[in-house]
Amino acid sequence: MSATVRIATGSIFVGLVVLALKALSWWLTGSIALLSDALESTVNVATAVAALIAIRVAARPADREHPYGHHKAEFFSAVLEGVMIIVAALLIMREAVHGFFNPRVLDAPLEGLLINIAASVINGWWCWVLIRGGRQLRSPALVADGHHLLSDVISSGGVVIGVALAVITGWSVLDPALAALVAVNILWSGWRVMKSSLSGLMDEAVSEDMMEKIRSTISDEATGAIEAHDLRTRHAGPKTFIDFHLVVDGQTTVDQAHDICDRVERALKGHLPGALITIHVEPEHKAKHSGVLVI
Repeated sequence: MSATVRIATGSIFVGLVVLALKALSWWLTGSIALLSDALESTVNVATAVAALIAIRVAARPADREHPYGHHKAEFFSAVLEGVMIIVAALLIMREAVHGFFNPRVLDAPLEGLLINIAASVINGWWCWVLIRGGRQLRSPALVADGHHLLSDVISSGGVVIGVALAVITGWSVLDPALAALVAVNILWSGWRVMKSSLSGLMDEAVSEDMMEKIRSTISDEATGAIEAHDLRTRHAGPKTFIDFHLVVDGQTTVDQAHDICDRVERALKGHLPGALITIHVEPEHKAKHSGVLVI
């Protein structure tokens, strides 16, 4: 079992534990704000399952129907997560509106809040594991799940403070008001997750910093060539795709051109392990006198 799959599987277990704690917290108090927190945790579990499925699909090797692999499956998972976050926010908003018109005094607030705090501590720890592990493993599904949990931790902290204030002041309307604020925060989180994932589905290029690193690496390592032009990049999950045209002197032999390409590929993969690189060799008269000039 790969590290990515282990973390994704752990997310399901952690999500179920946190969901159980938050549901117990709501059941003890009857708080709509705590109910909103529990509803978001149901999304956490569902999206953790979706992320695990997507990661398993993305890990499949290329085949005849998918010659470039299945790496984009993780982006679909992240988009699905964004949609489910938005649905949860709308459900929470509905409960908040109902609470405005039917405010109620909370039961056993101290016990409920302590349980909710314990759940938030677990979520905070796992959020750190997901974001750190997702970045190291270059898994957009894990990073998206981690950022979602981070918004959950922040909103849970606000809920705890707000419910405590509602109990202390006796202002029952604070409870549904907090639930509404949680819904707005979740909507924003869902939009951010979807926006990030859609960029991957649209074959967004690597960052400008990484592009500059790729250019300098080609310039330094393609000794014997003249220039590289039409450089293009895109990323899909943990994979980065790089392709460009490499112009060589007309007298360069096939073996010599191949050696140059091998040297450039090795250097690029040193910066981007697992990168898939395509180099199209062209004779000198195809030079565009632009792009990357070889030192």
